[in-house]
Amino acid sequence: MKTIIQIILGVIVVVLAYMLYDSLMEPIRFNKAVEYRSELVVQRLKHIRDLQVAYKDCYGRYSGGFDTLINFYKNDSLKIVKQVGSWDDSVAIAKKLVYTDTIRIAVKDSMFRSVADFSVDSLAYVPVVHEPFDLQAISYMSISKVTIPLFEAGVHNDVFLKGLDRQSIVNLNDKDKEMNRYPGIKVGSVTQPNNNAGNWE
Repeated sequence: MKTIIQIILGVIVVVLAYMLYDSLMEPIRFNKAVEYRSELVVQRLKHIRDLQVAYKDCYGRYSGGFDTLINFYKNDSLKIVKQVGSWDDSVAIAKKLVYTDTIRIAVKDSMFRSVADFSVDSLAYVPVVHEPFDLQAISYMSISKVTIPLFEAGVHNDVFLKGLDRQSIVNLNDKDKEMNRYPGIKVGSVTQPNNNAGNWE
């Protein structure tokens, strides 16, 4: 009887030790998962920003929809101004050997070519959870009555951290709100010009 009690107590000690270890490791696992997912989200938001800037250079405004951005990447082109000769060479200028020439190059042939795993069809979706990013574009009227195009793309903590410990996500949201920060990751802003900065920068 004494042996059985000792075995039961031993099992209880092991179970309690494991539960204690697991509770200590949970914040570490959560933080590692947040860091991993955040890196993936930031990289995709940078791609969205780059494509939005190229789109604005062509059309004078940002796109408010991913379908338009994706179509722009697949089917549109960018103007490239090519300079022949040097404007510092007065002899070449006199002989009219210095000039600029405008050519067009397909967007898909000029952007993200060095990004090995880039897929424009995945651009709209948050990595890991495959939920769509929020995307908005507006024309902002400044105090001096100048119209400024703005865009914002982002994802809330509740979305990109889906599947992780719920209480840890709630705590992270509360911390962001206390610090007056957007509870998630975003680039750009539709409330005021911010030079298309990401909130991770």
